[in-house]
Amino acid sequence: MKTEIENLAGETPGIAYELVVHRLAGLDSSAPDAYIQSALHADERPGPAALHYLIPELVKAEAEGRLLGSVTLVPQANPVGAAQHLFSQHMGRFSSGNRTNFNRDFPIPDERGVRTLDQPSSAVFADRRLKSRLLELADNHPIVLDLHCDDEGVQYLYVPEPLWPEMSDLAACLDAQAAVLWSVGSDCAFEEAAFAQMRARAGDGNFAGLCATTVELRGQLDVDPVLARKDAQGLYRFLVMRGVIAADGSAPAQLSPEFVARPIANVEMVRAPVGGTILYHVAPGERVETGQLVAEIIVRPGEPDGAIAVHAPQSGFVLTRRMRRFIRMGDDLLKLVGDAASPSARIGALED
Repeated sequence: MKTEIENLAGETPGIAYELVVHRLAGLDSSAPDAYIQSALHADERPGPAALHYLIPELVKAEAEGRLLGSVTLVPQANPVGAAQHLFSQHMGRFSSGNRTNFNRDFPIPDERGVRTLDQPSSAVFADRRLKSRLLELADNHPIVLDLHCDDEGVQYLYVPEPLWPEMSDLAACLDAQAAVLWSVGSDCAFEEAAFAQMRARAGDGNFAGLCATTVELRGQLDVDPVLARKDAQGLYRFLVMRGVIAADGSAPAQLSPEFVARPIANVEMVRAPVGGTILYHVAPGERVETGQLVAEIIVRPGEPDGAIAVHAPQSGFVLTRRMRRFIRMGDDLLKLVGDAASPSARIGALED
């Protein structure tokens, strides 16, 4: 394995960031290459934990001549966000310099298929230059995995519709419980930008063998050695199944019979009608029916009618819920993958 440390200049004198990139060389030029990054939202740590256990296995495969395709890994893809703390609280989702989500506004190809990237010397904020560099690193890899997590949630994937159901092998290897399928993007997240470049280069529309996805590794607090090893094993198994690593005799992974794959239009963003303390009555992974009580919000503790009930707008699968138990009116309370399209469905990202 070759490790490179790239320097990313900050916006003011004396400030710079380091981006660590690991490269492992495959032996077969016809085998698919893979790119994996994590912690683009810098306060989401299940990804780096999983790569902590995956990387030694890849190094071993390379040393033993079992690595067929090349692999590029960026375990901490956002050194800018990693440095952002306010009063001991890590602020890793949005850039404090320009209030932009670190996983939005990636450059994508125009109608001619031409994409314009910022250069290391471009006079723009560091987060913009970082986004361009991450896309450069991911280019020409038919497999691109962006490891994230939610607040509290099940293991699930965001998948471009043209790549489903072929990408169900990744869901099965990771023992995921759901996939959210999107067809039209508007927020230019990393996954969308990576797939847009793949689409621009696949002039014949042949997407066979391609994989571009955001992998949600459960919730922010799901960081421990047992889960990290499980995720690493799942990622390794997927690379074997896709031919990046030589076959080891493992049987193909199978999706759970309860696995849920639905269009993003079916996702209900259940919002808080009032502010207060959340009492959840359902957990991620549970199925609910229309009108079922999913949460109460305590507005006036101990008083008659001091809690407001929140009910499921339709039947479906509870995908995620908030980690913190104090909420404002209008904040997202939970994500429900409905059995039908949501009347309030919108194009693009589900959350800011």
